[in-house]
Amino acid sequence: QVQLVESGGGSVQPGGSLTLSCVASGRSMSNYCMGWFRQSPGKVRQRVARISKTETTNSADFEKGRFTISRDNAKNTVYLQMNSLQPEDTAMYYCVQANSASCWGLLRTADFDFWGQGTQVAVSA
Repeated sequence: QVQLVESGGGSVQPGGSLTLSCVASGRSMSNYCMGWFRQSPGKVRQRVARISKTETTNSADFEKGRFTISRDNAKNTVYLQMNSLQPEDTAMYYCVQANSASCWGLLRTADFDFWGQGTQVAVSA
């Protein structure tokens, strides 16, 4: 059974930075597409970033180069480095894993097979 456990969330002022981590267990994550989604109160879950087995990355337009996804397969961990955080980035952030090495075409929540419980990020002055 695949389990994903996120950490690193917290409260930060606008312009600040956070790095989220997600440790995967149950199987080696090295062969699978990993990613991050987020959900703000009253809004649908939004795709943030994806990283394939070959470390090809794709980020959502709203990030404007502020977020960086990376993976360390030896540690079975995926990261989301977030810089220049703004209040609109406040959300629960979820780590996800797909049953696919490539992230090509994986855009929707239903495309990802495994989800973590989430870590909360709050950005306010």
